[in-house]
Amino acid sequence: MSRAFVFPGQGAQSIGMGKALADAYPTAKAVFNEVDEALGEKLSSLIWEGEQEELTLTQNAQPALMATSLATMRALEAEGVSIDAASYVAGHSLGEYSALAAAGALSVADTARLLRTRGKAMQDAVPVGVGAMAALLGLDFDTAAEVASEAAHDQICQAANDNDPAQVVVSGHKEAVERAVEIAKGKGARRAVLLPVSAPFHCALMQPAAEVMAEALVHVEMNAPAVPLVANVRAAEVADPAMIRSLLVEQVTGSVRWRESVAYMAEHGVSEIWEIGAGKALSGMVKRIDRSVATRAIGTPEDVKAAVEALNG
Repeated sequence: MSRAFVFPGQGAQSIGMGKALADAYPTAKAVFNEVDEALGEKLSSLIWEGEQEELTLTQNAQPALMATSLATMRALEAEGVSIDAASYVAGHSLGEYSALAAAGALSVADTARLLRTRGKAMQDAVPVGVGAMAALLGLDFDTAAEVASEAAHDQICQAANDNDPAQVVVSGHKEAVERAVEIAKGKGARRAVLLPVSAPFHCALMQPAAEVMAEALVHVEMNAPAVPLVANVRAAEVADPAMIRSLLVEQVTGSVRWRESVAYMAEHGVSEIWEIGAGKALSGMVKRIDRSVATRAIGTPEDVKAAVEALNG
């Protein structure tokens, strides 16, 4: 059985995530310590006993979710499951950085600093209240892209996340996104709702953040990942460090092609996908993309033990 390891994006964060893993596995705790040291602050305290509102701030949520994913990966490794148990890695938006760290392309410390920079740059790119994102449910990608184009007028409105066959997120100027919600309802969307996000991610308004990341990525060491990365903006595998660097910059303003990424992995023999870290959102998307692909969400010591037993069974 061929499997892929995938890593969640923003929205999966919750207070207390990863704490049981850190208590159960010294190598998992070491990840949180390493992230705290890299950022020069106790992010772990915020993750485990802080306020949800503060954790949800983009500049905190991004390194926090990566730390939780990497702690989960270290717990699996402590039980004898290495990255080589996967044929591919992939991540949703910031999860792509977690995937690269898990596959040894980036160090944990560099990844934490990159995600702090990325989160802050994405937040700073657009003044609060200027941008918005909305989920269009029940429309396919092509229809959602048409809705975004029709709603744009002289503003920006783009299909930002192609999550699954019936969920596309649009992003851009607030007024344009609000128009998209109304147009989508007229085109038969089951639901169209504004999302509680602090900035319009994955659209052209993020260009200032893309420039910040281009500069930041120049200064980090990037190795070829131990297993190929299925990149968000390509929905195809990449292993060349220079190409990965370039795609991480493109990803800031480009669409997250998650539906196509999962389809690519399934077409290339993946029959099981493990979601490594907080939440189960990606597992739900995978089920809606391809019912033949089995899913397993791993975020607690019990999940780790069950995964190891299934693997060795």
